[in-house]
Amino acid sequence: MSRAKKRFGQHFLHDPGTIDRILRAIAPQPGDRLVEIGPGRGAITVPLLDAAGSLDVVEIDREVVPELERRCSGHGELRVHLADALDFDFRALRGDGPRLRLVGNLPYNVSTPLLFHFVGQLDAVADMHFMLQKEVVSRMAARPGGKEYGRLTVMLAPWVRVEPLFDIGTGAFSPPPKVVSTFFALRAHEQPPFDYGDRNAFARVVAAAFSQRRKTLRNSLGGLLTQAQITAAGVDPSARPETLPPALFAALARELVGSGARDWSEEGRDL
Repeated sequence: MSRAKKRFGQHFLHDPGTIDRILRAIAPQPGDRLVEIGPGRGAITVPLLDAAGSLDVVEIDREVVPELERRCSGHGELRVHLADALDFDFRALRGDGPRLRLVGNLPYNVSTPLLFHFVGQLDAVADMHFMLQKEVVSRMAARPGGKEYGRLTVMLAPWVRVEPLFDIGTGAFSPPPKVVSTFFALRAHEQPPFDYGDRNAFARVVAAAFSQRRKTLRNSLGGLLTQAQITAAGVDPSARPETLPPALFAALARELVGSGARDWSEEGRDL
């Protein structure tokens, strides 16, 4: 049996009750275009195959693949893509077919870049069901005004709705992680909840604001916008970033683009 590798952030799910609960939340159907990120030893891979008939998996660790293929033999059509999910082209995998349903236990050490990568290809994705540490999911779903509300919350807001579903204790994994996990869904908005304007300018404003979250926006955005421009966007310059709803960050980004101060086409690459 393959051993969990720290460099890949591997924690293999093994608890039958948790596996059953995950499958019921995903509710896979025959014909679904399911893609599992980091299947590991195949704890949910086999039941996903049984339900859908076929499954693509993206796995970075070549050593787990033989065991995974053995376990999945006779359960359906398994297509293994030996690759880093951070570099994987999900649009190419979709092709002209139905949009993909992404599932998996994401490695905690690269969870934020992975989420940004998935959302960046949202036109190829129908929905996402993942496990992450509870702390991160709480930040993703946070409301303005609290300490959990931050850059990750705001950067996801224009594109997806975050739905925390249930917590998973450390004993459900081998080796057990040091923190409790949360299983959650990400669903694309049918219509954007607000006009975020230029994607890269939006990312730049959010990054600048939360890089010094204890400072007022007058100070943290001083290198991008004047106090008059912040006010023109409908924002109080003396406010702190954690008090602003995502739509007001978008208003600041539109003000930044309207200033014509620079070309943002090569900025904000992380979303």
